[in-house]
Amino acid sequence: MTLTYVYADQTAVLGPLATYAEPHAYDLCEFHSERLSAPRGWEVLRLAVDPAAHGPSEDDLLALADAVREAARPLRPQRVEVEPGAETGRETARRGHLRVLSPDS
Repeated sequence: MTLTYVYADQTAVLGPLATYAEPHAYDLCEFHSERLSAPRGWEVLRLAVDPAAHGPSEDDLLALADAVREAARPLRPQRVEVEPGAETGRETARRGHLRVLSPDS
């Protein structure tokens, strides 16, 4: 469960696990979410968890399938770019942000 506070209303809200990080939200395990108490004068709102919401959604499964397909694609060979004058120094070639150094450096 995710716990959030509404200080203006003196309310603690305990609801389903959040799908994104928020600075003032706290994820609690089942043990602690059941035993949660709030300061005196505060109200605790416990939002019911939808039993059908457990498990991955259809969008989650499609995103996972796309990621697996992308990871299974063979990599295209990258073109190695040799910088002019690089042979005289330590750097012999570049691949994107990576540099190839000569073995004698």
